Amino acid sequence: MDEIVKAAMAKWPNVPDCYGWLGLDGRGAWYMRDDRTQALGPFALAPGEQGTASKGSVLRHDKLIEFIQRNYQADELGRWYFQNGPQRVFVELEVTPLIWRLHHDGRVHAHIGEEAGPVQRVLLDEQGRLYLQTPLGLGLVHSADMLLAAEAVEQGRWHPEAVASDALPAIGGYVPSPARAQAASNPQ
Repeated sequence: MDEIVKAAMAKWPNVPDCYGWLGLDGRGAWYMRDDRTQALGPFALAPGEQGTASKGSVLRHDKLIEFIQRNYQADELGRWYFQNGPQRVFVELEVTPLIWRLHHDGRVHAHIGEEAGPVQRVLLDEQGRLYLQTPLGLGLVHSADMLLAAEAVEQGRWHPEAVASDALPAIGGYVPSPARAQAASNPQ
């Protein structure tokens, strides 16, 4: 976490959390979701849910993206957030909290730049999406890296297990939509 963020947290310890304003898609892109976008629908539909998702505006400012990624983590409930100074901005997830990028030498990195560590488990859902469980967490393999993933499977380095996509949050210990969870715990 950035030192400036730690200092802001110490200076203003009681800033309310923010829900629904930031999303992460299945390719590791960040989205800003203003009030209008949030009113149009959730960032991602839950499995089996009907309706329309409303992502918002993709972030393109490199320094802002780097700042978000350096200060991205999970709380004790499995809700991933960006620590923006003294405020936690909880992230709406299209799929998983981490998106894996694969390298020809076998290394795996998260979209935030951190090395994943050894692959502990490989999962394949009903839509053909591939997930890796690592010491860093559970994440989706980026679609552009599926050729490298297929090579790992063919070479016998990875052994995919079938999984239902709706079981992934429990397996990975994460909350796909902190905004929905917050709304459910505080009905008005």
